[in-house]
Amino acid sequence: MTDAPTLLIAWHSRTGGSEVLARAAADGAGPAAALARAADVTPDMLLAAGGYLFIGPENLAALSGAMKEMFDRCYYPCLGRLEGRAYATIICAGSDGENAQRQLDRIATGWRLKRVADGVIVNTAAQTPEAILAPKTIPADRLAEANDLGAALAEGLAAGIF
Repeated sequence: MTDAPTLLIAWHSRTGGSEVLARAAADGAGPAAALARAADVTPDMLLAAGGYLFIGPENLAALSGAMKEMFDRCYYPCLGRLEGRAYATIICAGSDGENAQRQLDRIATGWRLKRVADGVIVNTAAQTPEAILAPKTIPADRLAEANDLGAALAEGLAAGIF
């Protein structure tokens, strides 16, 4: 799989939930994975990758600012250069996650990326200020789901399916 196109796993996490999901996905993808914090992602990294897994939290019913800033910074340098590449998403949310998912899908539509797996929303049920700000613990079954998604994306890229 080392000759397969790279799967860029771009993530942002403030309380740890999205980070552990990103690391689980990278473990599943193995050597095909390039794990990068959203703040560190560059247009060159996006252009070099064969596919993407975007993982981030929903904050105040929207995609986190750090994820949005990554897309703002990289959008125009990559516009017209990523068409047809595979992508998938994991949103870590306190209750819903759907709006963050919609925002991310709209950005991916602008880049003409191809969604290759259903969006995953991990609901932490954090509803009080204390719970929202607390470090997140992600259940083992959801970490396994992230691991499986990373593996499936890496295999799909390696096999030329996407």
